[in-house]
Amino acid sequence: MSRYTTHGSLTLAALFVLVTSTVLPLQPVFAEGGARRDAVRSEDQHRQEAIKLAKEAADHSKQGHMGPFLTSAEAAMQHALKAGKDAHVDAAIAELKHAVEHGSAGHTDVATKHAEQAVTHLSGK
Repeated sequence: MSRYTTHGSLTLAALFVLVTSTVLPLQPVFAEGGARRDAVRSEDQHRQEAIKLAKEAADHSKQGHMGPFLTSAEAAMQHALKAGKDAHVDAAIAELKHAVEHGSAGHTDVATKHAEQAVTHLSGK
């Protein structure tokens, strides 16, 4: 009877070693999935915040409040820079840069249009 028990224990030990040696190398692959998901979530949050701030900037510009416009537009640009690499995001960043330049120069109509274009680009995925 002990011979069968010893044989069964050895079989179970061998099976454990095989499973462990197969599963352990896969662990980093699965762990990175969670990190990537968090990065995508963070990029989406930055994108949404950039949209909100760019809309605020456009509203401030329409009212002629250039100080708050510049603050909102620059904050939107910072969030857009953290929103990941995408053609829409890149175009929005360029629009926000133009909006800040024109806002600094006092060109409210042009600055408003650039801020609105930034919203359009950020909203399109």
